[in-house]
Amino acid sequence: MVHVRLDYRRLPPFTQDVGIALLYFAGGTVLYLSGIYPIFGEPTHLIWTRFLLLGAVCALQLLRRRTPGVALLLAAVPFAVDLSLGMSAPILIAFSDHLYAATLYGSRWLSRTMIGLAATSTIGAVVIALIVADDWRTAVLAAVAAVPFIITPVWWASNVRTHREIALKERANAAQLARIAELDRNAAVAAERARMARDLHDVIAGHLSAIAIQSEAALSIADGAKPETMRTVLESVRGNSVDALEEMRAMIGLLRSHGVGEDETTAPARLGELSKLVESARTSGVSVTVANELDPAVALPAVVDLTAYRIAQEALTNAVKHAPGTSAAVCVRLDGKILTVEVTNELTTSHRTSDTGHGLLNMRERAQAVGGSFTAGPAAPGWRVFAALPIGGQAG
Repeated sequence: MVHVRLDYRRLPPFTQDVGIALLYFAGGTVLYLSGIYPIFGEPTHLIWTRFLLLGAVCALQLLRRRTPGVALLLAAVPFAVDLSLGMSAPILIAFSDHLYAATLYGSRWLSRTMIGLAATSTIGAVVIALIVADDWRTAVLAAVAAVPFIITPVWWASNVRTHREIALKERANAAQLARIAELDRNAAVAAERARMARDLHDVIAGHLSAIAIQSEAALSIADGAKPETMRTVLESVRGNSVDALEEMRAMIGLLRSHGVGEDETTAPARLGELSKLVESARTSGVSVTVANELDPAVALPAVVDLTAYRIAQEALTNAVKHAPGTSAAVCVRLDGKILTVEVTNELTTSHRTSDTGHGLLNMRERAQAVGGSFTAGPAAPGWRVFAALPIGGQAG
């Protein structure tokens, strides 16, 4: 045996309204034909008039969602006629649905008005019953009848509307939180891409620049060069190639690891390898002097150590690219809680400015990422790069 379960809430709203109207009309028909429809007094013989009035009230229920206020006003006309003939239960029950719909589906102003109107109507019904019937029993009966047919529909609809508005607000808040989370994820992805771009630039640019310059030098002296000189140049080229590959492998390993978004604390390069940078620059034709005043016993924060190394690497790379054959000086010292990195180099007549592209931007972003400061610009006798990196808080 197949059981079919129909959820009326999945039906289109207008179809639901048609079903509600037919249900009220069918129920009213049963009451009319049974003769138990009068609220007060005995059944009258105006049965077909009652059917017409009930049909009008039920037909207007087709507008209960789209224009509930208009439907309520129009339904009040047959309701008033029925009241003048002697109130009947079917029309009162159908009219109570208009009160419910106006409170639930109407505007905020109409919904609030219905609450006051329900209270006023109840009091009015009691007063009218006292005046017309001159009997307190009739007044009590009118008040009791007003509760299920006037007060209850309005109260119930107001309660449903309140819960519906709360649910809508919660869904709106959830959607807003989802949008904020998506923006945060996008920002995190953008920041990660920027960091990866800096790393790629820092890892590759220095080594490849040295390889290009050294290979060009090897080609220019290949004919009359001493074997020892050629061997030195080629060994430097190979060393830079190997270093570039090692750092690329290390970086790819970090990206594949579980902690992709963490600080760069596991990267291999440190200030302890500053001598390799200096040797590579010297092999490329730049005379470099180093003043490393760091105490080997002092352990620097890994991210600060790496940042200082990358800044020195980029500055020396710029010197090799833009001022070959000149001299440069590297000074690293620790002043209290501030690690300073200073790189100065001479400029050739054909290169009066140093790097103005991604290199300077990367160095500045790296310094700012650890709370430090960065400056770069012309300074006698050529170009000066200076970074101040705090090892225990923000730089002053």
